[in-house]
Amino acid sequence: MGVSSDGWHRAADRSTLPAGGALRVEIGRLAIALYDADGTVYATADTCTHAQASLSEGYLDGESIECPLHQACFHVPTGRVLAPPATEPLAVYPVRVAEGAIWVQIRASDPGRGGTR
Repeated sequence: MGVSSDGWHRAADRSTLPAGGALRVEIGRLAIALYDADGTVYATADTCTHAQASLSEGYLDGESIECPLHQACFHVPTGRVLAPPATEPLAVYPVRVAEGAIWVQIRASDPGRGGTR
């Protein structure tokens, strides 16, 4: 997939993200969860901050993602914790959709950032 000079990485084709669902992608060493929350695309870290489970395998309800392991809930647009046992918010990433592709911006300060996908 492509990358632009300002840190935007082509993460996936829009058609691969199910309506009302989630999809795991990897950008460099980062595992990213893409979400279609009521038609809007968001991106967060894919790993739950509580117990290392993949959030893209969780239950998406509107803008809330529930971890499949211990049911911690997060607000997808902000990464804010909505329900324990998680106490730490998720990293969130800027997203843009253009010409049938989902682009995610990875900043130099993002932990775990590496080469392009």
